[in-house]
Amino acid sequence: MQSFTDPTGLTGPTGPTGVSELTDLSDLSELSEPPESSGPARRPGPTGPPGPAHEHAGTGVMAPPGDSLPMVAGAATAIAGVGAALALADIGSPLRAPFTLFFLIVAPACAVGAALRGLDPLSRAVVAAGGAVAVDLLVAQTMLALHAWTVRGGVAAVAAVSLLLFLLAHARRRRGRAAKSRAS
Repeated sequence: MQSFTDPTGLTGPTGPTGVSELTDLSDLSELSEPPESSGPARRPGPTGPPGPAHEHAGTGVMAPPGDSLPMVAGAATAIAGVGAALALADIGSPLRAPFTLFFLIVAPACAVGAALRGLDPLSRAVVAAGGAVAVDLLVAQTMLALHAWTVRGGVAAVAAVSLLLFLLAHARRRRGRAAKSRAS
């Protein structure tokens, strides 16, 4: 039987150390009970147990889940920027391949997503991911057909196309806002 500790199922039922795995979940009853504490009992929130990462200044109030979105977006931008810089500067690093791949997916996806403001978030994410793959493939195919393929050139071309798409979406949005303000 496959277990969560061995998803491949390659070890036997006794596990790699020869110790029998726990198969009866009734033995876990003493582990599931919370330890007795002298403080007030608090129930875990929807995102997990309360703690310093989820509370606001020790008040016991859970932080809204949207508070981490700018931090995640900033981290993604930094990773993509480092990936582009590593590829353009031709720096040999173990992080070059994954960070550059992240850039090649995220940069066109953000540009396509910026142009699709009218869609709901899930549809926009799916279309943006498909658009990112399409931009990457079109850039690669064009460069290969012209016998001009290089890693640096590919990253620069994807960055240029992504920037162009983003600026076009931004200009269209500004033009739409200006037309609405003149009409009112």
